[in-house]
Amino acid sequence: MSESTDRSKRKLEEAKDKVIGTIAETMDLYGVTPAAANLYATMYFKDQMTLDEMREELEMSKPSMSTSVRRLQEIKMVKKTFTRGSRKHTYAAEKNFFRSFMAFYCQMWERESKMNLEAIEEAQEDFIEVIKDSASTPDIVAEAKEYYDQLEESKTYYRWLGDLVASIRSGEIFEFLPTDQQD
Repeated sequence: MSESTDRSKRKLEEAKDKVIGTIAETMDLYGVTPAAANLYATMYFKDQMTLDEMREELEMSKPSMSTSVRRLQEIKMVKKTFTRGSRKHTYAAEKNFFRSFMAFYCQMWERESKMNLEAIEEAQEDFIEVIKDSASTPDIVAEAKEYYDQLEESKTYYRWLGDLVASIRSGEIFEFLPTDQQD
């Protein structure tokens, strides 16, 4: 190869490494370990990879590789692909960041909303019991009412979060925030 070809190849690899490094560094937002983040970032520039290819490229142990792939599949950043004639499983990185964002954050927001609304409902039932309890002092009743009302107000946020998830899943959000920002 000529010197200019070598220089171009090095520049190409340096540019890829910049993106791989940054993607890997920011994947903590998705609750991903550094090993899984490096795997995803490396796979981003590949069509698909087998577990052996991943292990060889990243010099990771097989258990670490399997754990990383499984976590990336759970958050829909990597999907198993089918290759005709091959007995080995292949995997491909999700390259559509909108789809990745939507899958991950919708899953997290739904979990947050469901868990908190359940806890709020249970706590409000307890507050109602305290309010209705004839043994409760006026101060305790007032405190229970205050907390009940505070939790009632917080439901607005969780309902809004549910609406946000629904608008993302339906694509309605893109009417307000188009993905293509051309004039």
